[in-house]
Amino acid sequence: MNTSVMDIIRKRKSVRTFNGAPLRSEDRQKLEAFLKTADNPFDIPIEFRILDAKEYGLSSPVIIGTDAYVAAKVSRGPQSEIAFGYSFEKFCLFAASLGVGTVMLAATISRSAFEKAMEVQDTEVMPVASPIGYPAEKQSVREKMMRKGIKADMRLPFDSLFFENSFAQRLNPESAGIFQDALEMARLAPSAGNKQPWRAVVCGDKVHFYEKKAKAMQNNSLGDIQKVDIGIALAHFDLTLKEAGVAGRFVTEDPGFETDDQTAYIVTYETHQ
Repeated sequence: MNTSVMDIIRKRKSVRTFNGAPLRSEDRQKLEAFLKTADNPFDIPIEFRILDAKEYGLSSPVIIGTDAYVAAKVSRGPQSEIAFGYSFEKFCLFAASLGVGTVMLAATISRSAFEKAMEVQDTEVMPVASPIGYPAEKQSVREKMMRKGIKADMRLPFDSLFFENSFAQRLNPESAGIFQDALEMARLAPSAGNKQPWRAVVCGDKVHFYEKKAKAMQNNSLGDIQKVDIGIALAHFDLTLKEAGVAGRFVTEDPGFETDDQTAYIVTYETHQ
């Protein structure tokens, strides 16, 4: 990415209305090459494919102006949904750097057709797929209504998502130290229904991440979509730190903080000593 990760995150918006132009060959080649390297810190393989809607009978009632989609699948297992969200968002940010629009779709796709095209096995799951193409100059009326309905351009305040040493103390951005920009980029991450399910507690050189479960987003056959959302936020967080030259890793190290019934520990980021 020639443009900084933070700039891409700030400028990128989900795209559902495309201009109808096919992908330029050079852009398609770059996307295909990137999809082969879209890794994640959890070393969980994610299989991506670029699919032609006409060839496979794919559709989505919310998408206008493109027949190209990117879909991905992952074997079911611990942290698989988080890894999936991380890798898929890494791709979406790369696509945005090329001027290619994306939006992750779960419920609003012809799922059986997508899963058949992806050859999804019983041990695998395909949480989301995304159209790819060049954004239209104007959004469709349906897209405008959808964005308005979920307040897509709004995010919870920094100190409602992030805490210091425990959930009893809210974190001010100025007190976040080297994590300030990375947490802010995590705050801006997109999520299903704009539920923003990530929470984090900063403790010195560690950041403990949690899932704030929404009652309306219960587990289904697709797995925990909110864990995919957390993977998206973790990608923003991790890629921002990497670009800033901060070295670290994700580990499982539950600090045992007291939480409510809807908040569950996910993973910890720690900087290298």
